[in-house]
Amino acid sequence: MDPANDTPRTVLVTGATDGIGRAAAAVLVARGARVMVHGRAADRIERAAGELRERGGDDRVAPPLRADFSRLDEVRSMAAELAARGTGVDVLINNAGVFTNQPLRTADGFERTWVVNHLAPFLLTHLVLATQADRPPSRIVFVTSDAHAHGHVNPDDPGGARLPFDRLLTYCGTKLANLLTALELSHRLAARGVAVNALHPGIISTKLLTEGYGGRGPDSLDEAARALARLALDDALEGVTGRYYDRGREARPAPVAVDRALAARFYEASAAAIGITPLPPA
Repeated sequence: MDPANDTPRTVLVTGATDGIGRAAAAVLVARGARVMVHGRAADRIERAAGELRERGGDDRVAPPLRADFSRLDEVRSMAAELAARGTGVDVLINNAGVFTNQPLRTADGFERTWVVNHLAPFLLTHLVLATQADRPPSRIVFVTSDAHAHGHVNPDDPGGARLPFDRLLTYCGTKLANLLTALELSHRLAARGVAVNALHPGIISTKLLTEGYGGRGPDSLDEAARALARLALDDALEGVTGRYYDRGREARPAPVAVDRALAARFYEASAAAIGITPLPPA
């Protein structure tokens, strides 16, 4: 519930048709949230939304949204559709992600993994903030990975167009980008009362891991879903911002992820790369 008016929080979960996003959406509905499902394929979106309706009823499931996050024009169209509804979101969970085994240049001229994992959620977050200027989301959560410790970002190339492609290191770099973005946004949005945090959900046998990386993980999907729902809803975390959580517990990220100068420079470059106005510095 929204503590201000005792109404259900509307939570937008990207990548909610599979894996952690789908499991988290179910936990969120069970905890009384109103969930908005995002996905890429219309049939899978409706299947996921239908499962949520069976769990919580129609009033707990907002009309879903469709967008291919490898296309920034579709992210913009999705944000425009959300704005046209006029209802807004109270919590934004940037969960959608990919693990790509081969380099692929998108229509926007960037590397696909960097677009889906970094530039698309970066763009969506800023478009939501812009259209909800009077009532921004109270919380934003980025799903990252402990793999960020092995990542590298180039502030002159936030879309990975010129970075050497290595399937593992590229993924690690995008997860570092998620953490740097969360850190920088936590400072730039503090005055607006928006809490921004990041979560490593564990190493879980989702499709991203089994089909992308080609491995399996020891951690629980249910525990990851609960950890994500906790960051979205728990009253005890109201106002807590700029934190990194590892499997639900606050943890210390790699030193590169808390480099304020790097975070600010990378943030500004990411905004410039996709043609949006950066938020004012803290």
